[in-house]
Amino acid sequence: MPDRFSNGDKSNDVVQGLTETTLNRDSMYYRHGGDIQGVINHLDYLKDLGVTTVWMTPEVENDMPQASYHGYAVTDHYKIDPRFGTNALYKKYVEIAHAKGLKVIKDVVHNHIGTQHWFYKDLPMKSWLNQWPKYTQTSYRDQTVMDIHASAADRKQMLDGWFVPTMPDLNQRNPYVQNYLTQNHIWWIEYAGIDGLRLDTYGYNDPVYMADWALKVQAEFPHLSVFGETLVTAVANQAFFTGGNTVNRGFDTHLQGITDATLKDAIYEGINGKNGWVDGINRLYATLAHDFLYKNPNTNCIFLDNHDMSRFYSMVGEDFDKYKMGMSILLTMRGIPQMYYGTEILMKNFSNPDGLIRSDFPGGWEGDKKDKFVADGRTKKENEAFDFVKKLANFRKSSPALQTGKLMQFVPQDDVYVYFRYNAESKGTVMVIVNNTENEKALSTDRFAERTAGITSAKNVITGETIGFKNIKVPAKTTLVLELR
Repeated sequence: MPDRFSNGDKSNDVVQGLTETTLNRDSMYYRHGGDIQGVINHLDYLKDLGVTTVWMTPEVENDMPQASYHGYAVTDHYKIDPRFGTNALYKKYVEIAHAKGLKVIKDVVHNHIGTQHWFYKDLPMKSWLNQWPKYTQTSYRDQTVMDIHASAADRKQMLDGWFVPTMPDLNQRNPYVQNYLTQNHIWWIEYAGIDGLRLDTYGYNDPVYMADWALKVQAEFPHLSVFGETLVTAVANQAFFTGGNTVNRGFDTHLQGITDATLKDAIYEGINGKNGWVDGINRLYATLAHDFLYKNPNTNCIFLDNHDMSRFYSMVGEDFDKYKMGMSILLTMRGIPQMYYGTEILMKNFSNPDGLIRSDFPGGWEGDKKDKFVADGRTKKENEAFDFVKKLANFRKSSPALQTGKLMQFVPQDDVYVYFRYNAESKGTVMVIVNNTENEKALSTDRFAERTAGITSAKNVITGETIGFKNIKVPAKTTLVLELR
């Protein structure tokens, strides 16, 4: 979230003429002054950490009376919010990122706008918005979109209801609305040279339009990466939104990937839960066994937290062993891992209310007592966390097995879960062993012969230690990441 990451230009902290001119870092609901220049200033920090792509929450103008910092209530689709910078600065940001070998994802919102948008104040036509006799909020029930038994009224409320009173719902059945949004996104990609799009509130959009949008945008930019936000509770629900018509939807959405919330929940259960037939680490195994529902699960965005949910370190009870277990799984799993700013330095808090998880990154503001962008400003444990993530993230950058390899998992036995990432072309193999129990486990590797033929030793990616491969000791509450030789 650029408003909370770093303030690189104090001159744009307050912009006269905009609706909200309050700057107050003591409140989680006012603007704090972070901006695009602040992100530019710390691209080297991100690259050093092992990051390859930067996704900011929307940078476009949000000229709203309050809580306008998050970016999801757009009031001008073609203008960077002046408190973040300018269009020219955004273009420069992309160019600098590219020069450093980093890619850029832009966050776009098809579903709604802010009430201060000229769309709302001066409607181009009555059918520009989804309008109701009285205010009607979405039900947030994604099931109504896919349920063959669903009421038409329930489905309409889900798709046409407003997200919140300050975010009017666009009528995407209107061809003029369609053209406006599609052309705007094509313009931003062409203007700034961005590498991908994150589609906010994907499931709330008109599905026919979104499929048409995907075809048109990807026809213009065949190499563009696109993923949709789908915070749902089942694998089938996620697969329903992805491309390929793999779950009998009746048409192809042409959506490359989704935010894989069910995998996130399964990782949490694997770390925090008590092992049982369908619980604990078996939940993670069973969730991945549903990957047949996707056209390509490798293009899903996998994550442990983001700006809309409790931070990972808090969710594992600030247990550092569990933290390392989860980060090891995230950075070795199929899909595209996404980290939330500050996870690498153990930032914490719960999402009720959301503001608490959107704290400033310490050191991003002039005068901050501590600067956690540098090792000297971090505690011993924060540096251990940073170095742990850095080691895994940079290993992933150099490992074809993790970048493009296949996944093979084995049924958990004796509460130990094992999976492999492998790439036949490079002959590289990574073995991941998860022991979520309170006891050390002894693992015989005989049953993994499909993936381990000819292997005589393994290198612990974190410690660099070479270990014997026939029998492996797995410490309690540990995810071992091994490079096989």
